[in-house]
Amino acid sequence: MGVGHIDLDRIRAEGSEPSERVLDEPAAGLNATESAALNQLLLSIRDETGIGVLLIEHDMSVVMGISDHIVVLDYGRKIADGSALEVRSDPAVIRAYLGEAEDELERTRWIGAAA
Repeated sequence: MGVGHIDLDRIRAEGSEPSERVLDEPAAGLNATESAALNQLLLSIRDETGIGVLLIEHDMSVVMGISDHIVVLDYGRKIADGSALEVRSDPAVIRAYLGEAEDELERTRWIGAAA
């Protein structure tokens, strides 16, 4: 079916209904090239259909690359809410996902995913 198992033709055929889609881990198991293709696919769904996407995802390159608004959960508790720029530099997010004594190179790579 293609990247992330998303059927863009079916979404287009459905027209204006529904106005949102929920995608749970669409990038699971994808390599970097496939994740980039998924980003392009999701952006084209948004641009061509106007359908909003609620994305549940751990791949930060996907999340930061396509999201207008991000809510970050840590063990079911909301720790951040805002734009990619706001979320990627939030101390609670950095602590939760990179640890207190995070390696500076890893932190820079992760934060740079939204740049």
